Amino acid sequence: MPPRRKIVVVLKGYPRLSETFIAQELLGLERAGIELIIVALRRPTDGKRHPVHDEIKASVHYLPEYLHEEPLRVLKSLLVCLPQASFRRAFGTFFADLRRDFTRNRIRRFGQALVLAAEWPDDAGWLHAHFAHTPASVTRYTSLLRGLPWTCSAHAKDIWTSADWDLADKLSSARWTVTCTETGFQHLKKLANGSSRVHLSYHGLDLARFGDFQGIRPPRDGSSPDDPVIILSVGRAVEKKGFDTLLQALALLPRDLAWRFEHVGGGDQLNRLKGFAQKLGIASRVSWNGALAQEDVLQLYRSADIFTLACRIASDGDRDGLPNVLVEAASQRLPCVSTNVSGIPELLTDGETGVLVPPDDPKALARALEYVIRDPTLRVRLGDAAERRVRVHFDHQSSIGQLKNLFEQEWQAAT
Repeated sequence: MPPRRKIVVVLKGYPRLSETFIAQELLGLERAGIELIIVALRRPTDGKRHPVHDEIKASVHYLPEYLHEEPLRVLKSLLVCLPQASFRRAFGTFFADLRRDFTRNRIRRFGQALVLAAEWPDDAGWLHAHFAHTPASVTRYTSLLRGLPWTCSAHAKDIWTSADWDLADKLSSARWTVTCTETGFQHLKKLANGSSRVHLSYHGLDLARFGDFQGIRPPRDGSSPDDPVIILSVGRAVEKKGFDTLLQALALLPRDLAWRFEHVGGGDQLNRLKGFAQKLGIASRVSWNGALAQEDVLQLYRSADIFTLACRIASDGDRDGLPNVLVEAASQRLPCVSTNVSGIPELLTDGETGVLVPPDDPKALARALEYVIRDPTLRVRLGDAAERRVRVHFDHQSSIGQLKNLFEQEWQAAT
Protein backbone atom coordinates (compact mmCIF):
# COMPACT_ATOMS: atom_id res chain seq x y z
CA MET A 1 0.00 0.00 0.00
CA PRO A 2 1.58 3.36 -1.01
CA PRO A 3 2.26 5.82 1.83
CA ARG A 4 -0.16 8.67 2.40
CA ARG A 5 1.57 11.83 1.22
CA LYS A 6 -0.17 14.51 3.22
CA ILE A 7 2.26 15.96 5.77
CA VAL A 8 1.47 17.30 9.23
CA VAL A 9 3.89 20.18 9.86
CA VAL A 10 4.44 20.96 13.54
CA LEU A 11 5.39 24.55 14.39
CA LYS A 12 5.95 26.33 17.68
CA GLY A 13 3.61 29.18 16.71
CA TYR A 14 1.71 30.16 13.59
CA PRO A 15 1.56 32.60 11.96
CA ARG A 16 4.60 34.57 13.08
CA LEU A 17 5.98 37.73 11.48
CA SER A 18 9.52 36.74 12.50
CA GLU A 19 9.31 33.39 10.69
CA THR A 20 8.57 34.43 7.13
CA PHE A 21 11.13 31.91 5.89
CA ILE A 22 8.97 29.07 7.23
CA ALA A 23 5.80 30.46 5.68
CA GLN A 24 7.40 30.86 2.26
CA GLU A 25 8.72 27.29 2.51
CA LEU A 26 5.24 25.98 3.30
CA LEU A 27 3.78 27.88 0.36
CA GLY A 28 6.58 26.61 -1.89
CA LEU A 29 5.90 23.00 -0.92
CA GLU A 30 2.19 23.46 -1.58
CA ARG A 31 2.95 24.89 -5.00
CA ALA A 32 5.22 21.90 -5.61
CA GLY A 33 2.19 19.64 -5.14
CA ILE A 34 2.62 18.54 -1.53
CA GLU A 35 -0.44 18.67 0.74
CA LEU A 36 0.10 20.05 4.22
CA ILE A 37 -1.70 20.35 7.53
CA ILE A 38 -0.27 22.89 9.97
CA VAL A 39 -0.24 22.12 13.69
CA ALA A 40 0.96 24.85 16.07
CA LEU A 41 1.88 24.63 19.73
CA ARG A 42 0.94 28.28 20.28
CA ARG A 43 -1.64 30.65 18.89
CA PRO A 44 -0.48 33.82 17.13
CA THR A 45 0.61 36.81 19.19
CA ASP A 46 1.42 39.21 16.34
CA GLY A 47 -1.23 41.73 15.41
CA LYS A 48 -0.38 41.57 11.71
CA ARG A 49 0.15 38.92 9.04
CA HIS A 50 2.39 38.74 6.00
CA PRO A 51 0.64 38.30 2.62
CA VAL A 52 2.28 34.87 2.28
CA HIS A 53 0.24 33.59 5.23
CA ASP A 54 -2.99 34.29 3.35
CA GLU A 55 -1.75 32.36 0.31
CA ILE A 56 -1.08 29.13 2.20
CA LYS A 57 -4.04 26.77 1.77
CA ALA A 58 -3.24 24.28 4.54
CA SER A 59 -5.68 24.04 7.43
CA VAL A 60 -4.30 25.15 10.81
CA HIS A 61 -4.87 23.31 14.09
CA TYR A 62 -3.77 24.42 17.55
CA LEU A 63 -2.73 22.10 20.36
CA PRO A 64 -3.25 23.13 24.01
CA GLU A 65 -0.53 25.66 24.74
CA TYR A 66 -0.71 24.69 28.42
CA LEU A 67 -2.25 21.39 29.45
CA HIS A 68 -4.16 22.84 32.40
CA GLU A 69 -6.05 25.16 30.04
CA GLU A 70 -7.77 22.23 28.28
CA PRO A 71 -7.68 19.36 30.81
CA LEU A 72 -10.65 17.48 29.35
CA ARG A 73 -9.12 17.51 25.87
CA VAL A 74 -5.85 16.15 27.26
CA LEU A 75 -7.59 13.49 29.36
CA LYS A 76 -9.73 12.35 26.45
CA SER A 77 -6.58 12.05 24.30
CA LEU A 78 -4.84 10.01 26.99
CA LEU A 79 -7.78 7.62 27.14
CA VAL A 80 -7.70 7.23 23.35
CA CYS A 81 -3.95 6.55 23.24
CA LEU A 82 -3.55 4.46 26.40
CA PRO A 83 -4.98 1.17 25.03
CA GLN A 84 -2.83 1.34 21.89
CA ALA A 85 0.22 -0.95 21.69
CA SER A 86 2.36 2.01 20.67
CA PHE A 87 1.65 3.91 23.88
CA ARG A 88 4.09 1.87 25.97
CA ARG A 89 6.99 2.54 23.61
CA ALA A 90 6.19 6.26 23.34
CA PHE A 91 5.83 6.59 27.10
CA GLY A 92 9.12 4.76 27.62
CA THR A 93 10.92 7.24 25.38
CA PHE A 94 9.23 10.17 27.10
CA PHE A 95 10.09 8.83 30.57
CA ALA A 96 13.75 8.37 29.60
CA ASP A 97 13.81 11.98 28.41
CA LEU A 98 12.02 13.16 31.55
CA ARG A 99 14.67 11.57 33.78
CA ARG A 100 17.30 13.73 32.04
CA ASP A 101 15.10 16.82 31.70
CA PHE A 102 12.65 16.89 34.60
CA THR A 103 10.67 19.99 33.60
CA ARG A 104 7.09 21.05 33.04
CA ASN A 105 8.02 21.77 29.46
CA ARG A 106 8.93 18.13 28.88
CA ILE A 107 5.61 16.94 30.37
CA ARG A 108 3.72 19.50 28.30
CA ARG A 109 5.30 18.23 25.07
CA PHE A 110 4.16 14.67 25.75
CA GLY A 111 0.67 15.91 26.58
CA GLN A 112 0.55 17.87 23.33
CA ALA A 113 1.71 14.77 21.46
CA LEU A 114 -1.13 12.78 23.01
CA VAL A 115 -3.63 15.34 21.72
CA LEU A 116 -2.11 15.37 18.24
CA ALA A 117 -2.04 11.57 18.09
CA ALA A 118 -5.64 11.25 19.30
CA GLU A 119 -6.94 13.94 16.93
CA TRP A 120 -4.86 12.74 14.00
CA PRO A 121 -6.22 13.56 10.52
CA ASP A 122 -6.88 10.19 8.84
CA ASP A 123 -5.53 11.24 5.47
CA ALA A 124 -2.06 12.27 6.75
CA GLY A 125 0.88 9.88 6.83
CA TRP A 126 3.97 11.91 7.71
CA LEU A 127 5.19 14.35 10.35
CA HIS A 128 7.64 17.19 9.85
CA ALA A 129 8.88 19.49 12.62
CA HIS A 130 10.19 23.00 12.18
CA PHE A 131 12.79 23.54 14.94
CA ALA A 132 14.65 20.74 16.69
CA HIS A 133 13.67 21.69 20.24
CA THR A 134 10.06 21.65 21.47
CA PRO A 135 8.29 21.11 18.10
CA ALA A 136 10.59 18.16 17.38
CA SER A 137 9.87 16.69 20.82
CA VAL A 138 6.12 16.79 20.18
CA THR A 139 6.67 15.40 16.68
CA ARG A 140 8.91 12.57 17.84
CA TYR A 141 6.50 11.45 20.57
CA THR A 142 3.59 11.64 18.11
CA SER A 143 5.48 9.55 15.56
CA LEU A 144 5.93 6.84 18.20
CA LEU A 145 2.27 7.03 19.24
CA ARG A 146 1.05 6.81 15.65
CA GLY A 147 3.77 4.57 14.21
CA LEU A 148 4.54 7.11 11.49
CA PRO A 149 7.83 8.50 10.12
CA TRP A 150 9.00 12.02 10.86
CA THR A 151 11.55 14.51 9.61
CA CYS A 152 12.89 17.81 10.89
CA SER A 153 14.09 21.26 9.84
CA ALA A 154 16.59 22.62 12.39
CA HIS A 155 17.46 26.29 12.40
CA ALA A 156 19.46 28.24 15.02
CA LYS A 157 18.26 28.64 18.62
CA ASP A 158 16.95 25.08 18.61
CA ILE A 159 20.40 23.75 17.69
CA TRP A 160 22.51 25.81 20.05
CA THR A 161 20.34 25.78 23.18
CA SER A 162 19.33 22.12 23.11
CA ALA A 163 21.26 19.47 25.03
CA ASP A 164 23.50 17.33 22.84
CA TRP A 165 21.85 14.12 24.05
CA ASP A 166 18.42 15.46 23.08
CA LEU A 167 19.56 16.44 19.60
CA ALA A 168 21.42 13.17 19.09
CA ASP A 169 18.34 11.14 20.03
CA LYS A 170 16.17 13.12 17.63
CA LEU A 171 18.69 12.87 14.82
CA SER A 172 18.79 9.08 15.19
CA SER A 173 14.99 8.90 15.24
CA ALA A 174 14.15 11.21 12.32
CA ARG A 175 14.33 9.91 8.74
CA TRP A 176 16.33 13.01 7.86
CA THR A 177 17.09 16.49 9.16
CA VAL A 178 17.88 19.64 7.21
CA THR A 179 19.50 22.77 8.56
CA CYS A 180 20.17 26.17 7.05
CA THR A 181 23.83 27.03 7.76
CA GLU A 182 27.16 25.29 7.36
CA THR A 183 27.97 25.81 11.06
CA GLY A 184 24.70 24.19 12.14
CA PHE A 185 25.17 21.41 9.59
CA GLN A 186 28.63 20.52 10.89
CA HIS A 187 27.41 20.52 14.50
CA LEU A 188 24.44 18.26 13.77
CA LYS A 189 26.46 15.95 11.57
CA LYS A 190 28.95 15.48 14.41
CA LEU A 191 26.14 14.65 16.84
CA ALA A 192 24.73 12.22 14.27
CA ASN A 193 28.13 10.49 13.95
CA GLY A 194 28.54 11.67 10.37
CA SER A 195 25.16 10.35 9.23
CA SER A 196 24.19 11.09 5.64
CA ARG A 197 20.66 11.83 6.91
CA VAL A 198 21.71 15.38 7.88
CA HIS A 199 21.50 17.87 5.00
CA LEU A 200 22.43 21.51 4.41
CA SER A 201 19.65 23.55 2.80
CA TYR A 202 19.71 27.36 2.75
CA HIS A 203 16.26 28.92 3.09
CA GLY A 204 16.73 31.51 0.41
CA LEU A 205 14.14 34.06 -0.64
CA ASP A 206 11.04 34.05 -2.74
CA LEU A 207 12.62 36.41 -5.26
CA ALA A 208 9.24 37.09 -6.82
CA ARG A 209 8.39 38.99 -3.62
CA PHE A 210 11.80 40.64 -3.43
CA GLY A 211 12.16 41.72 -7.05
CA ASP A 212 15.01 43.76 -8.50
CA PHE A 213 15.24 47.23 -6.99
CA GLN A 214 15.54 49.57 -9.95
CA GLY A 215 15.82 52.80 -7.95
CA ILE A 216 18.93 54.90 -7.43
CA ARG A 217 19.80 55.75 -3.85
CA PRO A 218 20.94 59.33 -3.19
CA PRO A 219 24.73 59.62 -2.66
CA ARG A 220 24.37 60.68 0.98
CA ASP A 221 27.65 60.83 2.87
CA GLY A 222 26.58 62.06 6.29
CA SER A 223 27.65 65.65 5.65
CA SER A 224 24.16 67.21 5.48
CA PRO A 225 22.00 67.39 8.63
CA ASP A 226 19.01 67.99 6.36
CA ASP A 227 19.63 64.76 4.42
CA PRO A 228 21.00 62.17 6.87
CA VAL A 229 22.14 58.67 5.94
CA ILE A 230 19.38 56.20 6.87
CA ILE A 231 20.55 53.13 8.78
CA LEU A 232 18.03 50.29 9.05
CA SER A 233 17.86 47.18 11.22
CA VAL A 234 15.12 44.56 11.37
CA GLY A 235 14.89 42.07 14.21
CA ARG A 236 13.27 41.26 17.52
CA ALA A 237 14.67 43.08 20.54
CA VAL A 238 16.31 40.03 22.12
CA GLU A 239 19.81 39.44 23.41
CA LYS A 240 21.22 37.57 20.42
CA LYS A 241 20.44 40.45 18.03
CA GLY A 242 22.92 42.74 19.80
CA PHE A 243 20.87 45.93 19.60
CA ASP A 244 22.51 47.31 22.74
CA THR A 245 25.89 46.99 21.00
CA LEU A 246 24.44 48.69 17.92
CA LEU A 247 23.10 51.61 19.94
CA GLN A 248 26.49 52.01 21.62
CA ALA A 249 28.15 52.03 18.19
CA LEU A 250 25.75 54.69 16.92
CA ALA A 251 26.53 56.83 19.96
CA LEU A 252 30.24 56.56 19.14
CA LEU A 253 29.85 57.97 15.62
CA PRO A 254 31.44 61.41 15.11
CA ARG A 255 29.14 64.24 16.11
CA ASP A 256 29.42 65.89 12.70
CA LEU A 257 28.04 62.81 10.95
CA ALA A 258 24.37 63.05 9.92
CA TRP A 259 22.43 59.80 10.29
CA ARG A 260 19.08 58.36 11.33
CA PHE A 261 18.40 54.88 12.64
CA GLU A 262 15.20 52.96 11.84
CA HIS A 263 14.37 49.81 13.81
CA VAL A 264 11.68 47.28 12.87
CA GLY A 265 10.54 44.57 15.26
CA GLY A 266 9.00 43.84 18.62
CA GLY A 267 10.64 41.92 21.44
CA ASP A 268 10.91 41.73 25.20
CA GLN A 269 13.82 44.17 25.42
CA LEU A 270 12.28 46.93 23.33
CA ASN A 271 11.44 49.27 26.21
CA ARG A 272 14.87 48.76 27.74
CA LEU A 273 16.51 49.62 24.42
CA LYS A 274 14.44 52.78 24.11
CA GLY A 275 15.63 53.83 27.56
CA PHE A 276 19.20 52.97 26.61
CA ALA A 277 18.97 55.19 23.52
CA GLN A 278 17.80 58.03 25.79
CA LYS A 279 20.71 57.43 28.14
CA LEU A 280 23.17 57.48 25.24
CA GLY A 281 21.74 60.78 23.98
CA ILE A 282 20.71 59.49 20.55
CA ALA A 283 16.95 58.97 21.05
CA SER A 284 16.06 61.91 18.78
CA ARG A 285 17.79 60.15 15.88
CA VAL A 286 16.15 56.76 16.41
CA SER A 287 12.73 55.59 15.19
CA TRP A 288 11.13 52.49 16.68
CA ASN A 289 8.65 51.17 14.12
CA GLY A 290 7.51 48.00 15.89
CA ALA A 291 6.59 44.86 13.96
CA LEU A 292 5.63 45.53 10.35
CA ALA A 293 4.19 43.49 7.50
CA GLN A 294 6.54 42.26 4.80
CA GLU A 295 5.49 44.80 2.18
CA ASP A 296 6.21 47.67 4.61
CA VAL A 297 9.63 46.25 5.47
CA LEU A 298 10.41 45.97 1.75
CA GLN A 299 9.76 49.68 1.30
CA LEU A 300 12.12 50.46 4.17
CA TYR A 301 14.84 48.32 2.57
CA ARG A 302 14.46 50.39 -0.57
CA SER A 303 14.50 53.77 1.17
CA ALA A 304 17.43 53.04 3.51
CA ASP A 305 21.13 53.53 2.75
CA ILE A 306 22.67 50.90 5.06
CA PHE A 307 21.41 47.74 6.77
CA THR A 308 23.03 46.61 9.99
CA LEU A 309 22.61 43.72 12.42
CA ALA A 310 24.93 43.26 15.42
CA CYS A 311 24.32 39.54 16.00
CA ARG A 312 26.03 37.81 18.92
CA ILE A 313 26.04 34.54 20.82
CA ALA A 314 23.69 35.06 23.77
CA SER A 315 24.52 34.09 27.33
CA ASP A 316 22.46 30.88 27.02
CA GLY A 317 24.16 29.91 23.76
CA ASP A 318 21.33 31.12 21.54
CA ARG A 319 22.41 32.64 18.24
CA ASP A 320 21.13 33.31 14.76
CA GLY A 321 21.84 30.97 11.90
CA LEU A 322 21.76 33.14 8.81
CA PRO A 323 19.20 35.89 9.53
CA ASN A 324 16.73 36.05 6.69
CA VAL A 325 16.57 39.84 7.00
CA LEU A 326 20.20 40.07 5.83
CA VAL A 327 19.30 38.10 2.71
CA GLU A 328 16.25 40.29 2.17
CA ALA A 329 18.24 43.51 2.54
CA ALA A 330 20.98 42.27 0.22
CA SER A 331 18.37 41.36 -2.40
CA GLN A 332 17.49 45.08 -2.56
CA ARG A 333 21.10 46.18 -3.15
CA LEU A 334 21.26 47.49 0.40
CA PRO A 335 24.85 47.27 1.74
CA CYS A 336 25.04 45.28 4.97
CA VAL A 337 27.21 45.77 8.05
CA SER A 338 27.06 42.84 10.44
CA THR A 339 29.11 40.46 12.60
CA ASN A 340 31.04 37.32 11.78
CA VAL A 341 28.73 35.05 13.82
CA SER A 342 27.33 31.66 12.74
CA GLY A 343 26.18 31.58 9.12
CA ILE A 344 26.49 35.30 8.35
CA PRO A 345 29.90 34.90 6.61
CA GLU A 346 28.21 32.34 4.33
CA LEU A 347 26.33 35.30 2.81
CA LEU A 348 28.62 38.27 3.45
CA THR A 349 32.31 38.32 2.61
CA ASP A 350 34.03 41.23 4.33
CA GLY A 351 34.95 43.95 1.84
CA GLU A 352 33.28 42.16 -1.07
CA THR A 353 29.57 41.66 -0.38
CA GLY A 354 29.37 43.45 2.97
CA VAL A 355 31.33 44.56 6.02
CA LEU A 356 31.84 42.23 8.98
CA VAL A 357 33.14 42.98 12.47
CA PRO A 358 33.51 40.88 15.64
CA PRO A 359 30.41 40.62 17.87
CA ASP A 360 30.09 42.65 21.09
CA ASP A 361 32.53 45.28 19.82
CA PRO A 362 30.77 48.67 19.56
CA LYS A 363 33.99 50.50 18.61
CA ALA A 364 34.64 48.17 15.66
CA LEU A 365 31.00 48.45 14.59
CA ALA A 366 31.14 52.26 14.83
CA ARG A 367 34.27 52.35 12.65
CA ALA A 368 32.60 50.10 10.07
CA LEU A 369 29.44 52.18 10.00
CA GLU A 370 31.37 55.44 9.66
CA TYR A 371 33.42 53.91 6.83
CA VAL A 372 30.27 52.93 4.91
CA ILE A 373 28.35 56.12 5.76
CA ARG A 374 31.07 58.37 4.34
CA ASP A 375 31.51 56.43 1.09
CA PRO A 376 28.35 56.18 -1.06
CA THR A 377 30.38 54.69 -3.93
CA LEU A 378 31.46 51.83 -1.67
CA ARG A 379 27.84 51.28 -0.69
CA VAL A 380 26.85 50.86 -4.34
CA ARG A 381 29.64 48.35 -4.93
CA LEU A 382 28.85 46.29 -1.84
CA GLY A 383 25.11 46.39 -2.48
CA ASP A 384 25.44 45.31 -6.11
CA ALA A 385 27.75 42.42 -5.19
CA ALA A 386 25.49 41.25 -2.37
CA GLU A 387 22.44 41.29 -4.61
CA ARG A 388 24.24 39.17 -7.22
CA ARG A 389 25.16 36.62 -4.56
CA VAL A 390 21.59 36.40 -3.30
CA ARG A 391 20.07 35.94 -6.73
CA VAL A 392 22.58 33.23 -7.69
CA HIS A 393 22.82 31.29 -4.41
CA PHE A 394 19.76 32.10 -2.28
CA ASP A 395 16.73 31.55 -4.50
CA HIS A 396 14.31 29.61 -2.29
CA GLN A 397 13.24 27.45 -5.22
CA SER A 398 16.43 25.43 -4.85
CA SER A 399 15.62 24.71 -1.20
CA ILE A 400 12.02 23.78 -2.05
CA GLY A 401 13.28 21.42 -4.74
CA GLN A 402 15.71 19.81 -2.32
CA LEU A 403 13.01 19.27 0.32
CA LYS A 404 10.55 17.89 -2.22
CA ASN A 405 13.20 15.42 -3.44
CA LEU A 406 13.92 14.28 0.12
CA PHE A 407 10.23 13.61 0.74
CA GLU A 408 9.82 11.89 -2.64
CA GLN A 409 12.80 9.60 -2.00
CA GLU A 410 11.28 8.46 1.28
CA TRP A 411 7.88 7.87 -0.26
CA GLN A 412 9.33 5.94 -3.20
CA ALA A 413 11.38 3.79 -0.83
CA ALA A 414 8.21 2.96 1.10
CA THR A 415 6.27 1.73 -1.97
